[in-house]
Amino acid sequence: MNSPLATARAEPVWASEEMPTFPKLTRTVEADVCIVGAGIAGLSCGYCLSKAGKSVVIIDDGPLAGGMTMVTTAHLTNALDDRYYEIERMHGPRGAQLAAESHTAAIHRIDSIVRSEKIKCEFDRLDGFLFLAPGDEEEILDRELAAAHSAGLVDVEKFVRVPISSAELGPCLRFPNQGQFHPLKYLAGLAKAIQDAGGRIFTNSHADEITGGQFAKVKVGAHSVKAKSIIVATNSPINDLLAIHTKQAPYMTYVIGARVPQGSVPKALYWDTGPTTQGRPASYHYVRLQKAPGRTKDEILIVGGEDHKTGQANDVDERHGRLESWARARFPDMGEVEFVWGGQVMETIDGLAFIGRNPLDEDNVYVVTGDSGMGMTHGTIAGMLLTDLIQGRENPWTSLYDPSRKTLGAVGMFAKEAVNMAAQYTDWMTGGEVSSEDQIAADSGAVVRRGLTKVAVYRDEKGTTHEHSAVCGHLGCIVHWNSAEKTWDCPCHGSRFDKLGKVINGPANSDLEPA
Repeated sequence: MNSPLATARAEPVWASEEMPTFPKLTRTVEADVCIVGAGIAGLSCGYCLSKAGKSVVIIDDGPLAGGMTMVTTAHLTNALDDRYYEIERMHGPRGAQLAAESHTAAIHRIDSIVRSEKIKCEFDRLDGFLFLAPGDEEEILDRELAAAHSAGLVDVEKFVRVPISSAELGPCLRFPNQGQFHPLKYLAGLAKAIQDAGGRIFTNSHADEITGGQFAKVKVGAHSVKAKSIIVATNSPINDLLAIHTKQAPYMTYVIGARVPQGSVPKALYWDTGPTTQGRPASYHYVRLQKAPGRTKDEILIVGGEDHKTGQANDVDERHGRLESWARARFPDMGEVEFVWGGQVMETIDGLAFIGRNPLDEDNVYVVTGDSGMGMTHGTIAGMLLTDLIQGRENPWTSLYDPSRKTLGAVGMFAKEAVNMAAQYTDWMTGGEVSSEDQIAADSGAVVRRGLTKVAVYRDEKGTTHEHSAVCGHLGCIVHWNSAEKTWDCPCHGSRFDKLGKVINGPANSDLEPA
């Protein structure tokens, strides 16, 4: 089978959406709250705080929603990726109840915002179905049903089969009243509402330095944003060296989009149980529908999965091909694959995001990270929770999402991820990926050893080479070339750089050094 990359567009299905533009920060400004990051978390925080009467400034080093939010598949669900029986084991029955409550509240909040702000973002309420992956036992569904009911999701039901006529997928759990939307249209609406409430947004404005305390500020080149509180909503915190990064790990996940006739697949969210590691889905499949671009009535079937640790594999064509094979076996009306893309998720060791005061920092510096595959709802939870914390109000979710929490039930996962991270430093002792830059094809990259160091070499389409240090500026790991995304990815903590060495994802906050 030919790779779906051969004819598909290497971009998300919503990448063509025209987004509002904002100016670059060119002067020092002041606000009650400065938010670093203009994705789902940053804009949700900005919206909630603006509506609470706070003056807000949002900065981002790229365009609006140009980071990991751009590549989401935008499932709005309270069916947690890490399963309620695992959340209950690690956080206790009350923790599982609060997790269900907060994710349910996030969907309701998005629903309310869409209606009150009249945002045309294709928001829909719909069912979600969790079914078995090949080889998994029905007992998994029974355990999850009991745990979901215990967590307060009493409307979750077990069905004898997934209601899809084209394939026999076996028994499933139905999670009612879930949601989906067009993420970029929603965030464009949020940005407008923030501006209408007096908030200010600056893009292409890189946060060079973040300082908390009495004179809190975010330094942006020669200028700064002075604020009473700071929220770092950059997917992976750029202001934290170790405290958070030892408790979460970066994973790449992959997506294909193929055209299907309208109505050939019942409109719903679909997930399989996937292979598991210590009870955690290691690479499950997730599916939804999206209206196809243009005037056609067709839909795009969005299928994702095939995860791996960031920077620790470079077989993207094979992974997209496996997604296509998996989908065709279950959705025979699928046309040619038209879109392929990937994104990075931060998996915490205990399945829930870190939202709250940044560990080892001043009390007025907050972080949002650890989406754990639930970025749309976790980001919305952050808007509600951090607004309460900044206003000094109690919130029942504070301890559950506290970035300083220690989860005894996650010790095994912590140890496993720590060993994996430490093993990446052996890259310093190995040879290069190629012996000479002459072996690097056009529009491709590879790491070359030069004496005691390693160099990240990219050869552009004209044959000119661009050389940078292969050492990630966060904690000194050696980056690896990602041939599908055309990026340099750090296998330790998930920092990512474009082909010319410009940082595009933390925790690193500076470009790769010139070689």
